[in-house]
Amino acid sequence: MKYIKKKGKYLLLLLFLAISYNSYFIFLIPQTNLQILIYIDVVLVVCVLMVISMDAYTFYKKERKKQELLSSEEIISSEMDEYENVDIAYHDGRVYQQLLDEQIEMNHNLEDYIAKWCHEVKLPLSALMMMNEKNTSELKDQYKEQLEKINLYLNNALEGCKVQSNLYDIQIKKLRLRDCIHTAIKNSRYFLIKNHFDIKIENADEEVYSDSEWLTYILDQLISNAIKYASDEPEIHIWCEKQQECVRLYFEDTGEGICDTDMPRIFERGYTGSNHHNGRYKSTGMGLYMVKLMIDKLGHEIDVKSEFHHYTRFCITFKSNAKFFNL
Repeated sequence: MKYIKKKGKYLLLLLFLAISYNSYFIFLIPQTNLQILIYIDVVLVVCVLMVISMDAYTFYKKERKKQELLSSEEIISSEMDEYENVDIAYHDGRVYQQLLDEQIEMNHNLEDYIAKWCHEVKLPLSALMMMNEKNTSELKDQYKEQLEKINLYLNNALEGCKVQSNLYDIQIKKLRLRDCIHTAIKNSRYFLIKNHFDIKIENADEEVYSDSEWLTYILDQLISNAIKYASDEPEIHIWCEKQQECVRLYFEDTGEGICDTDMPRIFERGYTGSNHHNGRYKSTGMGLYMVKLMIDKLGHEIDVKSEFHHYTRFCITFKSNAKFFNL
């Protein structure tokens, strides 16, 4: 059917020529030998059908190849040099590539600017934190909490710039999970102590291939969520399980939990959920989105289970990704 739509005008032209040819011999040439005419018609029809069959075979072969190429994730224009107006497609491709390169360059410049700005702000912030230690005011603890929040947000912004850049060099190497866990806990120690968290770490000496900086950031986000959604008796339980082909890292908190309706969308960019948390804090919806983005780039997997008002358990699966990064 697709072939008929594509070649319909040519088939109609052939039909018109055949009718004209026969009409000429039948009506304009006297004493026409119909047997010879029929013989010639049969020969022409057979020849035309053979040509059409070969053309149809070539057409559907190209269509199958095109469908296979369209299902791939690579640039395919170079594989189809024979299609119509290929020079126009190449021209537009070059224009779009140039525009894309310019936009990428702008994004990289913006990422560099934000990263440098964060580093510059951290200097006076560190000075303020040191000055606040000598503060004898009753507001000392309140100042410290706000300064710690600013420091945490700056660190998150720096890591966010790194993960958004395609040029950032992922440092995959063998590491011990316990080291990343302790670093993440240390980064949030002020808020964990302030909220009286009970932290349990078990069987965390397993070694995996990952980026220690990114993995620490992922754990930072999970700890941050546990703090924000903490219950009256907050607890964080972290443990590992080693299986035949992978290592699983479990992170469980006894906080607010996640509604069943929110569960399918928690890793979407900007999704803040249906629960407004009684106005206690504002969520940007970027934390778990960044976690999923990093997990995918590192070649790991992440799953989550939760019971509303009881617990949330994240599971990070470390498969053998050393070969993937040519280690």
